[in-house]
This record gives sequence, C-alpha cells and structure tokens, in this order.
Amino acid sequence: MRLPRLMIAILAIGLFWSCADKETQETPQGLESASFEYLVDRFADIQVLRYQVPGFDELSFNQKKLVYALTQAGLAGRDIMWDQNYRHNLHIRRALEKIYTSFDGDRSSEDWKAFETYLKRVWFSNGIHHHYSNDKLEPGFSPEFLSMLLKATGTELNGEPFEVIFNDQDAKKVNKKKGIDNIAESAVNFYDPGITTAQVQAFYATADKGPEGRPVETGLNSKLVLRDGKIVEEVYKSGGLYGSAIDEMIKWLEMAKGLAENEQQAKTLELLIEYYRTGSLATWDEYAISWVNSREGDIDWITGFVEVYNDPLGYKGSYETIVQIKDFEMSKQMAVLSENAQWFEDQSPLMEEHKKKNVVGISYKTVNVAGEAGDSSPSTPIGVNLPNNNWIRQEHGSKSVSLGNIIDAYNNAGEAGRLKEFAFNEEEIAREEKYGTSASKLLTALHEVVGHASGQLNEGVGQPKETLKNYASTMEEGRADLVGLYYLMDPKLQELGLTDNWEELGKTAYDRYIRNGLVTQLIRIELGDDVEEDHMVNRQWVSAWVFEKGQADNVVEKVVRDGKTYYHINDYARLRELFGQLLKETQRIKSEGDFKAAQDLVEGYGVKVDQELHAEVLQRNSAFKTPPYSGFVNPGIVPVENTEEDIVDFKLEWPETFEEQMLSYSKKYSFLK
Repeated sequence: MRLPRLMIAILAIGLFWSCADKETQETPQGLESASFEYLVDRFADIQVLRYQVPGFDELSFNQKKLVYALTQAGLAGRDIMWDQNYRHNLHIRRALEKIYTSFDGDRSSEDWKAFETYLKRVWFSNGIHHHYSNDKLEPGFSPEFLSMLLKATGTELNGEPFEVIFNDQDAKKVNKKKGIDNIAESAVNFYDPGITTAQVQAFYATADKGPEGRPVETGLNSKLVLRDGKIVEEVYKSGGLYGSAIDEMIKWLEMAKGLAENEQQAKTLELLIEYYRTGSLATWDEYAISWVNSREGDIDWITGFVEVYNDPLGYKGSYETIVQIKDFEMSKQMAVLSENAQWFEDQSPLMEEHKKKNVVGISYKTVNVAGEAGDSSPSTPIGVNLPNNNWIRQEHGSKSVSLGNIIDAYNNAGEAGRLKEFAFNEEEIAREEKYGTSASKLLTALHEVVGHASGQLNEGVGQPKETLKNYASTMEEGRADLVGLYYLMDPKLQELGLTDNWEELGKTAYDRYIRNGLVTQLIRIELGDDVEEDHMVNRQWVSAWVFEKGQADNVVEKVVRDGKTYYHINDYARLRELFGQLLKETQRIKSEGDFKAAQDLVEGYGVKVDQELHAEVLQRNSAFKTPPYSGFVNPGIVPVENTEEDIVDFKLEWPETFEEQMLSYSKKYSFLK
C-alpha cells in the first residue's frame, strides 16, 4: 500500500510545502545542493524532475555494487509494466521511438511538436493512457500525419495498434465506475478482451486461496486469458508469461544475493529469486515474511507484482521496483511512531472488536531512493507500507518507508503562489509556512505506519477485494488517511517530541486536507469529469462527508469572497471528532465487508463534482506555471574502471533530458518481444 498519487497531487502543486521552510539536504558527489537542477522538462500537464541521492557516496564498494545490481534487476522488468497497462503499448512505443530517432523531415511544424509531446506523455504514463486519470491520451495530430511519419521512416504500425491511437476503443485503462462491467470496460491487460467481471469473479471463487486463515494473494501475478473458449491463468514467471524479462531480472538478483549485507538479506533475495522462477504465491508469502523481518543493513528494496490499484477487481499486481538507501537520522526521529503503534491503536475511536490487541512488527524508516522502475517510475509514490497480505501484517508486521529525497525534490521544485491563491487567510498561510513540511511528513508517517497497520477484519469475513470489490482500494486509503488526520491534532505528538505545537500542527494539517479534498485537487481533472482515481476519490469523500456532517455546527464553512470559493474551518476540535466518527464507520465497513455502505459512502461523497466550482478552480489555477503532475528521471549508476578495466567504484550521472533516459531504457532493457 502506498502514498503515491495520494500526496503527490498536493506536493506537485505546492500546497503542502513552504518555500520559506526548506530543509537542508546532503550534497551528493560534489554537487552543491543550491546549484542542483531539479527541473528536467515540462509538457502537457506534467513536469519531470531529478532527485539527488544523499548517502550514496558514503556506501562501501560492495554496497554500491548491490544497489547497482538491484536497480539493474528492476529496470530489466520495465517493459512488463508497459504490457500490463495495455496490450498494444510496446508495439506503439517502439514505432513512435523509431520515428523520433530517424525522421529527417521538418521538426519545426506544429504537428511534429504535437507528436513529440504525445510521445513524452506516453513515456511518462508507461503507455497510451494517462498515468492518473486512466483516460486515453489525445494525440494532437492526425492519422494522416502519423501515416506520413511511418512511411518516411520505414516504420510499421498497422491495424488496431494504429487505429486505437485515434478512435474511441479502449478509452479507459481502469474503469471502476458503478453500474458497468468494470473488467469489460477497462483496457488494462490483466484480462483478455472479451472476459467479463462475472467470469473473473466465478474463476476466482473456485481458485486455490491457500491455507485457512493464511490466504495467498490469489491472482496477484497472472493474467486471465481465453483458450478455446475457456478462461485459464498465465502466470508471470521464468518460462511463463514475461519469462524473458524475468530471467534477466533473476540474473541481476543472483548477483545481488552474493553482495547481501547479511544472512537474512541473502535469504530474502533467494526467496525472491525462487518466486520469480516458479510464480508460486506461497513462495511470495515466504518472501514477504522474510523481507519484513530483514531490518538490518543500509540497503533495502521493494519489488514484485505489488499494488492492485490498476485492477478494477483488486486481484492483479502491477510490476514495480524501488531501491532504497536508509536515511539514518530521519529514520531515528520517526521510529517513535512504530514504537508507540499499540498506544495509537488502543486510543483510536474504533469499535473495540475492530481494534488489534497486539500490533506487531511495524518498522518505519525514511529512505533515499537510488532507482525506480515499473509502476513507480516516472510517477513515484512518496510513502509505501508493505506487505499487503493482511495475515502477514497481523502476524509478522510491516515495513513503512517515506521516500525522503523524493519529498525533498518536490519541496525544491514547488511553487508558492498557489498557496496564497487558495488558502483562506493570512493566518492559514503563516501556519502553512511554519508547519507545512512537518505536517506533511507526519501525515505520511501516520498514514503508513499507524493507518495501514490499524484495525482487523471480523472472523469469517473475506478479504476486502472480495467483499468491497471495486471500492476496496479507496476505502483502505481513506481509512489510513483518517487515522493520520485523527492523530495529527493530538497532544501525544508533542509528548513524543514530533512537534513543538501539536495544536498548530493539527490546524495546518486540517486546513490543507480540506482545501485539497474539496478544491485544489480539481485542477487534476478535466472540466465535466467525475473524480475516479482511488486516492482523489478518498480525499473527496472524507472531506465532503465531514463538511456535510458538520454543517449544523458550522464546523467547516463555505465562503465565497470576491467571486472565489474557500472552505474555512471554524472548529478544529469538532472536526477532529468528525474524522474520528468517519474512521470508526470506515473500519466497520471494512471489518464487516459491508459493500452497500462502502458504495453509498464513495458514490455519495467521492465521485461527483460541483461543475461551477470546478470551472472556477481551473480558471484560478491558470495563472500558475507548475503542472499538476510531476515525476522523475532516475540517476544512472555508472561503473568506474581503472586502467586495467577493473570496476573500482560506481558514480551517479543524471540525464540531461527526459527523452535521453527513455530512449536509453528502451535500448538497454527491452527484453519482451
């Protein structure tokens, strides 16, 4: 589970970060932090940034080599994510890239500029559907222009892969709307065309779910395909689906195992290799247990078919890799949350039967990313909590990480003007400038460490993907948000040394959450659209619910001033009570598997948009340059050789342009046909 597209929305538009309160950053490889160029490119609704890697220089040679091997393993699987996103993505990307590198005609025309922008958007989204909205990208040029480019460069792109760029087919990568066949209406490549929601549910109703009480994540690493009219499962593994890329991943993971910092780390990598070889979900659980108990060493990683947001029914995991270097000082400061996890659970407003009696094994660390691939790149999370399997979390605990250098890069690349435009008054702005950074980091930490670890299912209730179905992800993210919000205005945070003023910190966090949930996140969708992405939906249903329930007491007031709409909090203590009430109900829904209540909550508060407000927000936002979406190029980890051509070190090199990295990746890491 992650804070991806949950907090990035806010970070990217500069609302959660104060330009007057920047943290100092370690300077890598002789680069002065002040002179480091964060911005790489801007196009359409996207900006591409660079991130620094504090601590890399201090690693030993073997540790650097381990980081190198893990990042190479991650990149070897890069094309898996492209194919998972849509069945024609790889064919289309290769054709567009050939045109881009070989066309010798007029590159100054408006059509060519539109082609370049389209290709960059495809690169950023790992396919032809928008990385966040899931809508198919608009090309901005005609079929005739593309046909001319294909002919001029001797490139083949015929039939459906050509036509789908311009027609209405497969318009939505993931469609979780109510009242439709969510599988049939989603273009994501976890299911063959023609397979329906009812067929998927019937298939998994009889599938092996593992031992009683310790279920495997059924369907996580496979695709359902039609063979002679029957549905069968093709597993991602060596010798199976995506086998050629997985074999390359295994090669690098074998190297990494030989460089492991300790026995537990080596054992964990061996289990990961065995999982990729066999595709066994039982082995995946063994790996997850070993990984969550691998807590020593400076290097860690997240890899596999992990998050299920891209599956309308929540079975299939998208491929991703994040390679991490620990930030020891920040991790030490934030470990206090892990140490007090049971206190937070005991004091929560949940029903007693829904509280965990023994919250175990939560580790929280701030890390610095050294490389990402798949679902984590170019658009990255800022916080992750794993493993996702509930019984493993209950028996063995979980790891939560905050991606510190990613957050710092957002902080340094932000734009302060939007805060002044959308904040209600100077008092709100002043609080944000003083407490904005710490409030954001603490919400991330509480969301991941306490939120995702909190609560338990009632005995005999199925997993949320089975009971809450297409609402499972947004309900879980909203629940974790509510845990964080409830405790962000608690004197316990000051007692633990995490803030010098818990009340001002809490007010800052509440201002920003309501402001974003009801107003500013609307800059991310087209006028007339519903809110659809799980994290945006959860922010809206949380904010809209407390706004409605507090109207009698004027807890949150809608104010229109000079034609501009604001939401002003009049009673922060009462708002905290409302967050607590909603948290209690959200956990009940999850614990009892109450699909109807989940549907009513999400559809009633989280999806529909006030169109007049939306138009106003878009107009107010038009004055600002920073696009609503941000992502990153990765630094290259480059071997350094001596005069005998022996590798004696590794250094970091940042690409000059977005297209440089994308073309390099396609050349080096295309292991799927």
